[in-house]
Amino acid sequence: MPETIRTQLVVVGAGPGGYSAAFRAADLGLEVTLVEREQRLGGVCLNVGCIPSKALLHIAKVIDEAAHTPGVDFGKPKIDLDGVRGHKDKVVKRLTDGLAALARQRKVRVLTGSASFKGPNSLRVAGSDGTTELQFEHAIVATGSTPARIPGLPDDPRVMDSTGALALEDVPGKLLVIGGGYIGLEMATVYRALGSAVSVVEFMDGLLPGADADLVKPLAKRLAGQFAEIRLKTKVTGVVAHKDGIEVSFEGPDGAANARHDRVLVAVGRRPNGQNLGLEALGVRVTERGFIEVDAERRTAVKNIFAIGDVAGEPMLAHKAAHEGKVAAEVIAGHKAAFAPLAIPAVVFTDPEIAWAGLTENQARKDGTAYEKATFPWAANGRSLTLGRDEGLTKILFEPKSRRVLGVGIVGPGAGDLIAEGVLAIEMGADAQDLALTIHPHPTLSETIGMAAEVFDGSVTDIIAPKRR
Repeated sequence: MPETIRTQLVVVGAGPGGYSAAFRAADLGLEVTLVEREQRLGGVCLNVGCIPSKALLHIAKVIDEAAHTPGVDFGKPKIDLDGVRGHKDKVVKRLTDGLAALARQRKVRVLTGSASFKGPNSLRVAGSDGTTELQFEHAIVATGSTPARIPGLPDDPRVMDSTGALALEDVPGKLLVIGGGYIGLEMATVYRALGSAVSVVEFMDGLLPGADADLVKPLAKRLAGQFAEIRLKTKVTGVVAHKDGIEVSFEGPDGAANARHDRVLVAVGRRPNGQNLGLEALGVRVTERGFIEVDAERRTAVKNIFAIGDVAGEPMLAHKAAHEGKVAAEVIAGHKAAFAPLAIPAVVFTDPEIAWAGLTENQARKDGTAYEKATFPWAANGRSLTLGRDEGLTKILFEPKSRRVLGVGIVGPGAGDLIAEGVLAIEMGADAQDLALTIHPHPTLSETIGMAAEVFDGSVTDIIAPKRR
């Protein structure tokens, strides 16, 4: 007979959203059980996603900076692949061990296994040690997402998804990345720095579909000089595995073509893990794409079941999931809370980085939202010139009448760290003068935010500001 456990709250999935929800609920006095199908807490982000990829991107950045430091020649780098992999794994282990310790300290019960709902207050967890029945008062579904696949691909280890790419089994001589989104470009950046000749194929007419073109332009220009090939508006029509490589066929503006590569990374997006949990039978609404429908409290159509993170809708970002998790935990604990952000930042950790928050020009044009724009080129920023990186750009979108900040976009080294000021400005309802009159330290890249506001305000002195209409 399966063991039966009773708990006030069960959280299914221990990624950034799940563990944040579980820990916040425990801090608020609830008895919490956290269910995770993998052996380690942290989910995709920590184990096979954002954390290991950033560890590898740091190494790629060091390699590139060493190769392009003015007046200094470090020589050709020697890549110790075991050492690179070991660094990545050490970072992941340190963080996952930390999460396990936090769960113990908070007295959060952790069960390992696959979960399926059997009723509005019952859950079955199938693990290697047997089956456990959970009776709960409330549940939070935080099952995340998995890499999307292209139908018909060969079952060959040389055809990888992002998880396989992060395993870093070897450095292929020729790597093809299918998909010019953030996952594909980040991993392409890593493998190129380690020595691969990287090609990218993207179905849309530009890299990073959805991002504003002026932010993508400096990155696209830099990558064009680094990658072996970038094919846009191109469809993959076939993938065949041979002993000496993976042959890929294309159909694009220049007609049909094919090329052989040592490895292929498929990075065409992610799909939510909302199906096959037994939720539909309970009355929880799950879309055809696998997203669970929720309200501002992250509550599903079944009032005691909540959903957060990737499975609860886009954008699929770890920091969005963590905030949703805390909201759900607070609502369950009886607090008044809702997930209603004005801006959720997005960051692409390529080189240069791209970051944006709030309204984008693409979205404004699509929705017919009125805005005015001010930009500040990093070529006029002292700090960027000392770094030898003048290709950056900071832009701010303003509401024409109130002059309130609607959106911020940044491209350049460290853009992911700089965007936080833009998020705060949007959330606080700051206007152009609020940013322009804020004294930013000199010389720093953060000055570009204040100076972009000065461009709009008409008080900039570091450039000749374009005349406003």
